[in-house]
Amino acid sequence: MAHRCLRLWGRGGCWPRGLQQLLVPGGVGPGEQPCLRTLYRFVTTQARASRNSLLTDIIAAYQRFCSRPPKGFEKYFPNGKNGKKASEPKEVMGEKKESKPAATTRSSGGGGGGGGKRGGKKDDSHWWSRFQKGDIPWDDKDFRMFFLWTALFWGGVMFYLLLKRSGREITWKDFVNNYLSKGVVDRLEVVNKRFVRVTFTPGKTPVDGQYVWFNIGSVDTFERNLETLQQELGIEGENRVPVVYIAESDGSFLLSMLPTVLIIAFLLYTIRRGPAGIGRTGRGMGGLFSVGETTAKVLKDEIDVKFKDVAGCEEAKLEIMEFVNFLKNPKQYQDLGAKIPKGAILTGPPGTGKTLLAKATAGEANVPFITVSGSEFLEMFVGVGPARVRDLFALARKNAPCILFIDEIDAVGRKRGRGNFGGQSEQENTLNQLLVEMDGFNTTTNVVILAGTNRPDILDPALLRPGRFDRQIFIGPPDIKGRASIFKVHLRPLKLDSTLEKDKLARKLASLTPGFSGADVANVCNEAALIAARHLSDSINQKHFEQAIERVIGDGVLPSPPG
Repeated sequence: MAHRCLRLWGRGGCWPRGLQQLLVPGGVGPGEQPCLRTLYRFVTTQARASRNSLLTDIIAAYQRFCSRPPKGFEKYFPNGKNGKKASEPKEVMGEKKESKPAATTRSSGGGGGGGGKRGGKKDDSHWWSRFQKGDIPWDDKDFRMFFLWTALFWGGVMFYLLLKRSGREITWKDFVNNYLSKGVVDRLEVVNKRFVRVTFTPGKTPVDGQYVWFNIGSVDTFERNLETLQQELGIEGENRVPVVYIAESDGSFLLSMLPTVLIIAFLLYTIRRGPAGIGRTGRGMGGLFSVGETTAKVLKDEIDVKFKDVAGCEEAKLEIMEFVNFLKNPKQYQDLGAKIPKGAILTGPPGTGKTLLAKATAGEANVPFITVSGSEFLEMFVGVGPARVRDLFALARKNAPCILFIDEIDAVGRKRGRGNFGGQSEQENTLNQLLVEMDGFNTTTNVVILAGTNRPDILDPALLRPGRFDRQIFIGPPDIKGRASIFKVHLRPLKLDSTLEKDKLARKLASLTPGFSGADVANVCNEAALIAARHLSDSINQKHFEQAIERVIGDGVLPSPPG
């Protein structure tokens, strides 16, 4: 009986749940208590009488949707939580409880938790977060709606202010001859001590729906002139026109502040998108306010490079694959008392695949890949370099386990002691901070540091010692076998002639390109495709590759078309 009454009351729309609990304590129906029958009938009658009230229906619907069903009667309410929905939060909590030990295990390894970009993807994707960084998110629907409603609001305000002053302006002479002398003026309103609005006597309005107004120089002069004029017209005593002083906001203050607000907004936007913040997808406010923040980019889902995409440096690949095993199975080495290597420095001529090999390492290990250039540490401001190094390693610790790749490290890792002036001192301070972060009291664990350089001879010896860069991997120009494997990789996406076999073509092209690096091989394949497109060919044949090799060897000289 009790649950049936509760169900009917929940659907009735006119029975407040608070009164229900007050009258029926403990979930007992009113029909089971004789002392409450009379009160129940009276309230029911009043509820039926007021059923047509829209306000009552709205309040009842609000109470029904906002209140919880009694415990044990959830299934009797169609809008309540059923068993399936009620079990979903428990499953989510179970998932959270299961994921918590995993996070604890990761932190116990000494790496710090978390992953992805700082601030989280959800916060970074919100239009307000993007707008704070200086980016105007026109592609966001919420931002466009906010901008539209804001523009409509201020447009409506300006339109209202313009209509408010839509009356007809007259002169003092017109006021005297056409209105005051004819006795159609009911009163005068002095608005903001600047102009006078003329209010006409009801039924004697000579203007079609508009009021008239005129400017005054000063209130004292206006009062003296009005007093003299009424004496001349013979208006005495109670018949004189009353003067009322009022103050109104006509929007002039907003209009006067608008240029200042626009200038401040432009300066803030310029500072956010200033020289230190243009084109960066970093964190924080951007611009001059974040000049000490790192400009490193965190890549995780964007990395699709694997070791199968790297060819021509098999020895270096085998050596660096050990770092992938370190990141995937750190416990295997920690149980034996071994320490995970801090990092490796990749050296070799330009175009041999140092950066590509580092990307493949991160792609195989399936960990975040943080990339930064050595020249990005140094700016025109003193102290920016060490601050960015600290922020970079703080970002790496937050995303651990991860791979930190510093490209062209010779820009910041040059030998010290060659002078103490200007930029040289700033470069040395940045290098000192880098040495401390790599192997100091604040030791970074589960972060593998890879660096690339073309000039290892100018690097500081303290940077190359074990404990900082434990491995020095040299990646030289590929041999004929390596060039053939590189050609096979770059020939995959090309539309070749049906008579050509990729393996034979790769070996032949490798024999025609001695001393070529991996970048040169990629350039040859791209030039062959461009030459074929220039000649309007349906596919790429061997002649196009030969012309491409001639073009690359000839340093950009365009070969003559085939005769």
